[in-house]
Amino acid sequence: MSFDALVRDLDSGAAVQAAGLVTGYGGPARAAGFRLGNQRLRCASLLKPLYAWVADRTPEWASAAEPAVVESSNADTLRLWLGTGPLVILDRLAERTGVRWAPPSTDPASFGSVEVAASEVVTAYAALAQAGSFGDRDAQRILQWMVAATQTFGVRELFPGEVAVKCGWFGGADESWLRTHVVTVDRRDDGRIRLACALTALPYPGEAERAAYRRALATGGSVEDEHDRVGGGLLRELIPATLAELG
Repeated sequence: MSFDALVRDLDSGAAVQAAGLVTGYGGPARAAGFRLGNQRLRCASLLKPLYAWVADRTPEWASAAEPAVVESSNADTLRLWLGTGPLVILDRLAERTGVRWAPPSTDPASFGSVEVAASEVVTAYAALAQAGSFGDRDAQRILQWMVAATQTFGVRELFPGEVAVKCGWFGGADESWLRTHVVTVDRRDDGRIRLACALTALPYPGEAERAAYRRALATGGSVEDEHDRVGGGLLRELIPATLAELG
């Protein structure tokens, strides 16, 4: 299905981005992309494997990095983020990937407030995947942890074999939309790497639904099912559409 058809019936105010990239040996790089609405979006969970890649290699690195990637643990991500330093992490990512991200001036210590474009996400993950192919053992471990990630919103089932997937969600108590997002990294035997990313921020105006969502957040309950209901179906359509655009 085309990108236009996928977003045609979305409510006013929705923001959607998709980007794909094919790179590696065996042919020229190819890219595809689509954007509706905001130029940049927050997608905190998608960046956790990248933060882990460039964080300081302390003796406790793996004990924080693995749950940050596999379980999307915020507490362990903060150990890496604050232990290394937000600006240091973002500077190292810029050096390794060519993608420069900045923390918001309102809350520079918040890893979850970094705003990105989908095209930047696939570019950064291409650098991670290529580093793994060239023998970077930490990059290899992170990609394997992504294969074992527990939060996928059904996206992993779209792929045969071992594909690295990182999903995430965000919905602030004072916001009237929900963000749900995914990045996939498919490393082929021929040396090619196929990447896709989808970012969504969908209106969530129902007062009763928002009240129940806020209660769940306040009491430590799970809201993943609600993100899947609101945005999961679109994610599961955006990723194949993006890969189809790549050919």
